[in-house]
Parts: sequence; structure tokens; C-alpha cells
Amino acid sequence: MPAETERTLIIVKPDGVQRALVGEILSRFERRGLRLVGLKLIHIDRPLAEQHYAEHQGKPFYDGLIEYITLSPVVVAVLEGPHAIQVVRNTVGGTRPHEAAPGSIRGDFGVDVGRNLIHASDAPETAQTEVALYFKSNELLSYQRDVDRWISG
Repeated sequence: MPAETERTLIIVKPDGVQRALVGEILSRFERRGLRLVGLKLIHIDRPLAEQHYAEHQGKPFYDGLIEYITLSPVVVAVLEGPHAIQVVRNTVGGTRPHEAAPGSIRGDFGVDVGRNLIHASDAPETAQTEVALYFKSNELLSYQRDVDRWISG
């Protein structure tokens, strides 16, 4: 029986955009078999950043998070596929790039936790909330690719 299809959000953070890694990062998810169903290049303003990082408010690193994510444009994307949330998290790698597995995005391209290239939703509820922060429902597409039948039964 095919796995349940999930949707999840990723953000290629300012360092990923500035280092010209957007194409490489997105291609890793496509090669894993995930479908892009939403994609934008945006500049996150402070109010949106505060909404996104609300759970970290009051923590010592909060102001740095807000400053960092608002520095430069980012790419936000919604990915869809079987077990998409966990597939994305595994592809992204650990939060601390110097501890992330080789072959993961952070393991291959990151060095410092303060510049870890990418955000990925960590649970179904978080994914739903985060997708809604960045995309209206009419901005997300549903479609099938011929290759999908070779990815999931």
C-alpha cells in the first residue's frame, strides 16, 4: 500500500541564496522523488520572521534568528510526496552542520550552526502552519508526474 502523501515547507535561507546553492538544494529533493508544488523567492520582513520563529521568542538566540532570516532574499518551497517531512529532514541533515552526515545538505555545504543554509518543517502540524504562513492555498499546485509511479507504489 502506498505511503500517505505529505506536504512540507523548506526555506533556503539567506546564506544558501547568497552562495548560489538554490538549484543544488532544490535538485536534491527532486532527485529524492519529491514534487515541488509551491515555489517563491521572497524577502522575509520582521513581522513574518517573528511569526515564523514565535516558539523561540525569549531565547538568547532569537534576535539573531530574526536578523539572519531578514538579511537577504530566501526561497520558500512546498514539497510533496510519501513521508515528505522525514525525507526532507534526512536530506537536510542535522541542525549543526559540523555534526551533519556527509551527503546531507548541511553536511556537504555547511560549517556553522548560525549559517546552516536551510529550514525544514519538523512535524505535520508545523508543516501545515508554516506552509500557510508563506503560501495561499491557490498558490499550491496538485499534479502527477509520469515518474511518480516509479517512486511510490
